[in-house]
Amino acid sequence: MSRWQWIFKQLTRRLWLRASLIGLLGILTAILAAVVEPYIPWHLPGAMGADSIDSILTIIASSMLSVTTFSLSVMTSAYGAATSNVTPRATRLLMEDRTTQNVLSTFIGSFLFGIVGIIVLQTGAYGERGRVILFAVTLGVIALIVISLLRWIDHLTRLGRVGETTDRVERATEAAMRHRLALPYLGGRKLAAGLLEPPAQALIVTAGCVGYVQHIDMPALTACSERGKRDIHVLTLPGTFVYGDTPLLWMDRPSLEGEEIDAFGEGMRRAFTIGNERSFDQDPRFGLAVMSEIASRAMSPGVNDSGTAIDVIGRMTRLMDLWGQGPTKPESEAVDHPNIHVPPLSTADLFEDAFMLIARDGAGLVEVQIRLRKALAALARKVHCEPDFCAAAVHQADLAWARADAALTLKADRERLRQVEL
Repeated sequence: MSRWQWIFKQLTRRLWLRASLIGLLGILTAILAAVVEPYIPWHLPGAMGADSIDSILTIIASSMLSVTTFSLSVMTSAYGAATSNVTPRATRLLMEDRTTQNVLSTFIGSFLFGIVGIIVLQTGAYGERGRVILFAVTLGVIALIVISLLRWIDHLTRLGRVGETTDRVERATEAAMRHRLALPYLGGRKLAAGLLEPPAQALIVTAGCVGYVQHIDMPALTACSERGKRDIHVLTLPGTFVYGDTPLLWMDRPSLEGEEIDAFGEGMRRAFTIGNERSFDQDPRFGLAVMSEIASRAMSPGVNDSGTAIDVIGRMTRLMDLWGQGPTKPESEAVDHPNIHVPPLSTADLFEDAFMLIARDGAGLVEVQIRLRKALAALARKVHCEPDFCAAAVHQADLAWARADAALTLKADRERLRQVEL
């Protein structure tokens, strides 16, 4: 995915864009009845007074303004509840919820349709046929409002709840994992371990700013590689926190000098989108870290909800089981950018992001430790997985046991936990 495609994808998740488009559609619909009236050759049966339509549009405009204001307050409360009870990192997924955006956009569009319809109606731009057309469109808008209200009522019962928000994080993490399994190296080739350290004569491109790598534009890097006639070796994956002097990539120095080499390096730097926050799209580790935060907050003394932590362990097990299945395509089919070499995503890091916080904060909770040890034991038994996958599961199980052995005060709890074999 190119940088511009990624930016467009981010824009489509914004509420203001969807609301603006549907609001514009409502305005155009209200004006359309007056514009197309002269071009309708037939006579529409029935007559419709301006006052009757005006009263209906007034009801729509006033009620939609109230419903929109109420819905925004409910959304704000849901975001606050998610921030307090789940984790602030999950709030972004709530803000990108399609159902919420569609419903609010429908309310705003209906409000604008009613306002513009009243204005045009008062100017006398609608003739007899135009008023009939406007009335028919108004009936369609009312039906759309009713459907949206029913969906909104059902959606409000779950919006901002711990289980619903956790489910959203799991789905976002699963999507990122499936994308990475389909393109293990983002469409490039695997970067060999011996190439992680750039040679002395290499052209090294640094970040130039501080933040998280959110996206890598692989087509742009391929274009730079073809221009420089050299392979590019990427050193930082999406999700990495970089500083100004952090190397992003290196390549054998092309036959360019002076300002040309500086412009060439800047072109490669622009292929990396660096922001203040991590993104779920190309970063499966971020989703695992967010779910781990949810479990950690649930086990805090102020919440004391070990059931949520156990639920998160089950979700983590599903996700890591998916990761353990390995790439979904042969390596030859997953390479779209053969001149770009990208390091693999470390399985040990994924296990650490998923289970380390839970093992640390739940060290004194025997019910959490038992479920955690059973989950890691099940993952360690996956015979078709790579050796590093099983080794990472056993390593996290050993660390969890060491923490539990130090934190559990009752000997019976330690014995019970010891009986869960790997």
